[in-house]
Amino acid sequence: MIPTRSLAAQGSFLKRSAEEFGRLSKIAWNSEALHTPTKPHVLLDFEDEATAADCKTFADRAVGGYSTASLDFEPGDASTNTPSHVRFHGNISTKLPENWRIERTGYAAFRNKDRGLWLFGRLYWDVDPYAYLALRIKSDGRRYTVNIQSDSIIETDIHQHRLYTRHHRVHKSPILKEAMNSESEGGEDIEELYSSGLPPALSDIPPQSTIISTSSSTTTSGSTGWETVLLPFNSFVRTNHGFPVEPQTSLIRQRVKSIGIGLTDRIEGPYDLRIHKIWATNGMGEADIEEERRICGADALPLDEGVRSAWIEKEQQSKDVHSEKISNTEKTGLKGLRSEWEE
Repeated sequence: MIPTRSLAAQGSFLKRSAEEFGRLSKIAWNSEALHTPTKPHVLLDFEDEATAADCKTFADRAVGGYSTASLDFEPGDASTNTPSHVRFHGNISTKLPENWRIERTGYAAFRNKDRGLWLFGRLYWDVDPYAYLALRIKSDGRRYTVNIQSDSIIETDIHQHRLYTRHHRVHKSPILKEAMNSESEGGEDIEELYSSGLPPALSDIPPQSTIISTSSSTTTSGSTGWETVLLPFNSFVRTNHGFPVEPQTSLIRQRVKSIGIGLTDRIEGPYDLRIHKIWATNGMGEADIEEERRICGADALPLDEGVRSAWIEKEQQSKDVHSEKISNTEKTGLKGLRSEWEE
């Protein structure tokens, strides 16, 4: 692809190309593609105010509803170890507009804008070498959903996962009942598609694969309200217009277009979610443990030994009897997932 005069004149185009060349050159120089990466791959760093400006919000106001959504940059405060971040906030309303065609409202969301072009076409994130999507957030406990869109055949497909946190509250949300009773495009309802209920990643109970701080502190001493959550990429559920669809297909990790967070619990009232950073990772390693402890305090995730050891165990140790594999998958971090990947 040869950029035209008008395209090359855009500083952002050349900057994106230079940055992507630099990132790929660094990967090749360090031979990172030959082994499991141990350093995080930052996707959205909201310590940079420009990252917040490169995101856009959505709400049901676009169809005549009354919910609101704002994404504001908040400067950090060194005295309280509060990092610069964005504040996703607003108000959820389920009031219906006068337009009789609209049957449901009560949602708000944000995501990054199109990442644009570089010398070799459209710019995507490649998170294929990573096991988890990590989010450092400060939540009000509402039922948020993490949304990832990739370059798939059906453009409206989104892979989703609930954003579970230590401050998570289970609400009797009306949307869950509606989802279980409504019909999909194929004429089958959700109960028929999923006889055991909604997929674990969308349920109200955090699955074992989700890594959340297990701090047992009963006091506020050392707690900042910030926490880091690790969501396995292979647990994200393919949805279309908010409903799980069949056949379920894996997220195309090599071509991720956008990442965002939505609120669709249809619980009326204000919401407030703070986001510091979103990145791809293989666990909590040496590269980010210091920042994790400084910001999250008592709720910080522990250092993942699987990252530190860089998976240097002998190959046959991961191919033992079936019972041992089951016990391995119950562990958190890289070591627990390794046996699943090698099956």
